[in-house]
Amino acid sequence: MPIPVDHTRPVRVSAKESAHLQLQQWIIDGTLQPGEKLVDTELAEALNLSRTPIREALQLLEVQGFIEMFPGKATRVTDIHIEDIKHLLPPLAVLQALAGELAIPNLTPEIFGLLEETNRKFARAIRSSDSFSALKIDEEFHQIIVDAAGNPYIDSILGQLQSHVRRQFFHHSLVLTMRSHDEHIEIIETLKAGDGDKISHLMKSNWVRTIEELTASKGI
Repeated sequence: MPIPVDHTRPVRVSAKESAHLQLQQWIIDGTLQPGEKLVDTELAEALNLSRTPIREALQLLEVQGFIEMFPGKATRVTDIHIEDIKHLLPPLAVLQALAGELAIPNLTPEIFGLLEETNRKFARAIRSSDSFSALKIDEEFHQIIVDAAGNPYIDSILGQLQSHVRRQFFHHSLVLTMRSHDEHIEIIETLKAGDGDKISHLMKSNWVRTIEELTASKGI
């Protein structure tokens, strides 16, 4: 089980949270491959932690669907199926739409400026064919709106869904396009206008269109 040693560790988090965040990232980006066996002693050594937080992190990852634990046998990374994208994106689209509606009263010129700058970065990443950065920046764009909504339950559920979507994008080389950038512009203008019904529609359609494009391109 090859484990990187040159990783950066999150700061100001517990040992369990640190282990969870790092292991989840390795599973998402493919450092730990689907089907790969995980050994808690090796992970503890790699992360310079005791086995207790590693075991706690593994238990959380199992609940989230990233690993499978077979008591007395093995712990392994779950398989990934591109068909799951059709199950992940619809609930994500609905929650993003709700976040857009809830965010409207809390938006400020500073937040709009941040949205616009983030979307410019998104465009640059797409034009340079940097799919990894484009995906991260797209998440940042939508997270700004989710943060403005101020609902911790939406934030928590979306975080879990996003992590699985991110894994799909990494493993199946899924690519975002400039059409997403253009839709972001319309989303910003609609937020400025304070149109709750329209922003709900736009936020939802932004993700639904992505489903349609991905399923068509991958034949699923």
